[in-house]
Amino acid sequence: MGDPKRQRRRFQTPRYPWLRGELDAELRLIGQYGLRNKHELWRAQAVLSKYRTTARSLLAEPSESRAKHERELLKKLSSLGMIAETASLDDVLGLSVQDIMERRLQTIVLRKGLASTPQQARQIVTHGHVSVGGRRVTVPGYKVSREEEETVSYASTSPVLKTDHPVRKGIEAALRAPGRVELKEANQRGSKA
Repeated sequence: MGDPKRQRRRFQTPRYPWLRGELDAELRLIGQYGLRNKHELWRAQAVLSKYRTTARSLLAEPSESRAKHERELLKKLSSLGMIAETASLDDVLGLSVQDIMERRLQTIVLRKGLASTPQQARQIVTHGHVSVGGRRVTVPGYKVSREEEETVSYASTSPVLKTDHPVRKGIEAALRAPGRVELKEANQRGSKA
């Protein structure tokens, strides 16, 4: 538990923080997903590390005792949309940070066209203009499950819901711009690489 004023970090910093390749990769991910700082990226890496460690420990167990835990882990990750429903533990070991980042509410809002840039998606979420399953969510790092993904929309009390709102007009104009298609393709290529 500990003192509430001194909460533990939920991430670990890189072992060698000044490696040029590491810095470039981190900055590319921060820009691509519109993160506030590197702590959000490191938190996602910590979550990924936890899933991989669990999968490795399950692979080391005898097959009769690991079946239940393996099903639970695979069901959890498939409900989050990180792996396919027919995946195995090898697929869990093949997960990347981009797979976790793609499930963030901020990214889902951008992919659904509710915002024109990752930074605008973050702002729309933090200002309370987005609802998931009928309830407002103001956390950009909220992990959206596969079932909830279809229910992501503007909040019913949000002024952005009106089509004549200036922010909404700007978003629609940016989505119709000819360069927007190229940006979506570049984002998809960047997330696969």
